[in-house]
Amino acid sequence: MTTRRFRLAVLVTVTVTLVACEGGEGADSLSPTPPPPVSPTVVGPTTSMVPPPPTPVTAPPTAGSAVTTCVNGWATPSRNSQLYLQPLGIIRRTAGIEGPLVVVDMRQFTGPESPPSEQGYLADVERWYVKLYARDEPAFQGRFLVEARRFGRGVSAVAPYGSHGWRSPDWIGFQWNSADTTPKAYPGLPGVWGGIPYDFVKGGGGLTIPGLPRDVAGCLNGT
Repeated sequence: MTTRRFRLAVLVTVTVTLVACEGGEGADSLSPTPPPPVSPTVVGPTTSMVPPPPTPVTAPPTAGSAVTTCVNGWATPSRNSQLYLQPLGIIRRTAGIEGPLVVVDMRQFTGPESPPSEQGYLADVERWYVKLYARDEPAFQGRFLVEARRFGRGVSAVAPYGSHGWRSPDWIGFQWNSADTTPKAYPGLPGVWGGIPYDFVKGGGGLTIPGLPRDVAGCLNGT
């Protein structure tokens, strides 16, 4: 089996900058960025000599009721439906990965932008939480947040496969950095990433705005 190097770019929320957005290009941040939460290391190809990661003994739940921290509730889309395949296509495209993806858990939910915006098209951002690994390359394993807006969609943040819930510093976002476009590997994260890493839970780029607003952060409870 041939080896493969994964290249990932991300769509960071519009409060900071957009990266890997369909039809868009990244832009430099207008404010200082905190130091990276982990030290990057440039690596070679990822091998497939890694066993598949552990999966739940019992199937995860498939729906959650609306609460104050998950205003519209969440649900696992039906397999092969558009809502199910769309985030997988976005992850596959940004990662440049081929072959089957094994979905361990998926939640789809909608809610406001972070921070809230008066623009109507940002009132309902569509989001997915996806935990998966690549069947042919199980070293590619992780938890992903995918976002879709009227003018762009992409991977907004990634967390280690073995992490849980919505916690800092597990979830990492990446800001576009025109001064250094070399993708790098980060401990615990799948593939390699370009850009400046920051804490997606607490915010970055000199801002203290979380990547998910309180209205939907609870949609990841129990993951």
